[in-house]
Amino acid sequence: MPEFTPSALCVFCGARFGADPATRDTAIGLGRLLATKGITLVYGGGGVGLMGLVANAALDNGGRAIGIIPNFLLQREAGHPALTETVVVETMHERKLQMFERSEAFVVLPGGIGTLEEFFEVLSWRTLGLHNKPIVIIDQGGYWKPLAALLRGVVEGGFAEPTHLDHVAFVSELKDVLPAIAAMPPSAGFEKRLDRV
Repeated sequence: MPEFTPSALCVFCGARFGADPATRDTAIGLGRLLATKGITLVYGGGGVGLMGLVANAALDNGGRAIGIIPNFLLQREAGHPALTETVVVETMHERKLQMFERSEAFVVLPGGIGTLEEFFEVLSWRTLGLHNKPIVIIDQGGYWKPLAALLRGVVEGGFAEPTHLDHVAFVSELKDVLPAIAAMPPSAGFEKRLDRV
């Protein structure tokens, strides 16, 4: 069976650069990696922060970058001016749905509240059995260690199945991203156990 490589991959990341300069290098490296592997970047359409760095690196290396951006962010001049394709939507909900539908896997770079929201939505959908797309988190400099601990705590606290931890892979280096995607269990999740009252 051939190793799975997505044709289009969604990246969730910050609209800021963050405090660790190495995070910028990781974002640029990810965009370059996608381009060299012929994987289309799907992302939030911004030309700012890590989002802009990922998109520029993909485009500068001959790759494709599709941005999904709400109109109100375009009005704030936060959009990227030179993407392969820009899809303008009206709401954040439409944005996330389009990003989901156009991608075969997800990678999470450091980011803020919006990045967390995007990640938790696709993770929740996977635990509900609504999709089986791989989710990989790049734990640049240990930034996402608290998130990994939180997810373990949710399981240990009895609010999620241990198998739900299999729906997310944490990696620290770019070279491990595509192997982690290929190794992700294909199960879309088991029926969630509910505690009846």
